[in-house]
Amino acid sequence: MSIRINPNLLPDLLAAVQQNDVNQNVATQELASGRAVNQLSDNPAAAAAIVANHHQSSQDDQFLQNITTLQSKFQVADSTLSNVVTVLTRAISLGTEGANGTLNQSERQAIASEVQGLISQTASLANTTYQGTYLFGGTAVTAQPFTLNTSTFAVTYNGNNNTASVQLSTGNSIGANLPGSQLFQNASGSVFGALQALNTALTSGNNIPAAVTQVQNALSQINTQRVFYGNALNQINLSETFLNQDKVNLSSQENALIGVDPAKAASDLIQAQVAKQSTLSATGRILNLPTLLDFIK
Repeated sequence: MSIRINPNLLPDLLAAVQQNDVNQNVATQELASGRAVNQLSDNPAAAAAIVANHHQSSQDDQFLQNITTLQSKFQVADSTLSNVVTVLTRAISLGTEGANGTLNQSERQAIASEVQGLISQTASLANTTYQGTYLFGGTAVTAQPFTLNTSTFAVTYNGNNNTASVQLSTGNSIGANLPGSQLFQNASGSVFGALQALNTALTSGNNIPAAVTQVQNALSQINTQRVFYGNALNQINLSETFLNQDKVNLSSQENALIGVDPAKAASDLIQAQVAKQSTLSATGRILNLPTLLDFIK
């Protein structure tokens, strides 16, 4: 019986072994990473789509970070103005008490002293900081916006009237602040002006009811300004919900583009291992076949 051996068979077998190695490595990497695309050459179109996906996801992360910072900042600002409302409500009560015609000068002066304490308290509230920056100085956030003269109880505004904005999402931004002049020295109802007028009226005993009316106007004005923070927090919450959902959608899209089917990857790995073993076994048997030299010996 003659035996015929293809002299080019060994290179073919070695190539088959190498291909089996590649298939085994690919299946192993897919199982380990959970991704069907682990390098650009695996699927150029999917890889390009993933780059755009990651860019959008990074933008969403930045917007969510902006939202978290702004949300906390607005909550502090709104809480501060809530305390100012409490101060003004107390001032109205004191003014009403001081307007009682049966009080003598000493009693009115005692009430005026409490109003002076309210002015100091309000000045402190107007200088509230958040993460090391002043909330009510306009865009001048590093310098104390209000200065109280403890002798006259006059309050000076040192900030500016500028506002800033923060981007919540692509094409969607929101005002990030209200300047202190608008909040505490508004022409429609000045908080400090009203409290100073009440202090003067109680000290002199004149025009107390008119001063109480000024405080009421200031209280109304503060409540109007607080609407800004309420509306802004609502807008922030809506944007946060949108961004979180967008991240979920992006994750789903990425999984659809490059996610691997674990069952298929496991099956591919087993097939590659079996094929490699079969090829190695066949190669071994072929290499052990007798050659012409074996018959010449």
